[in-house]
Formats: sequence, C-alpha cells, structure tokens
Amino acid sequence: MTKIRRGGYIFNTWVGDHSPKHVHVMIKGRIVLRWDLENNRIITGLATRKMVKLILELQEEGKL
Repeated sequence: MTKIRRGGYIFNTWVGDHSPKHVHVMIKGRIVLRWDLENNRIITGLATRKMVKLILELQEEGKL
C-alpha cells in the first residue's frame, strides 16, 4: 500500500488492487474520490481542481 499525505488529503493505492489502476483520495478518514490513473478520470466521487493537480504532480514524481 502506498499512503501519501499532501495538501490536506491522503492518497492511497494498493498493489494488486483491481483494474484500472487507481488512487483513493481521503479527507478526515472518508474516501471522497476514486481516480483512474490509467485514463486520468473520475471513477467515483467529486474531484476539485486541487485534487487533480496533486494527483498529476504525484504521477509526474513517480509516486502513484
């Protein structure tokens, strides 16, 4: 499991999780977004511009 804290959010991924490869974004212990990392789109939840920016930054850094 990868757990990254950034910008007030927690970003979680799990090795061996189901396809597509995705990240769970949490605020205060609740999953607010599931983001498809392969196609850069929402699976479930609502994404703010800040969340998307952070996800893209983490992908560029090779952390997701």
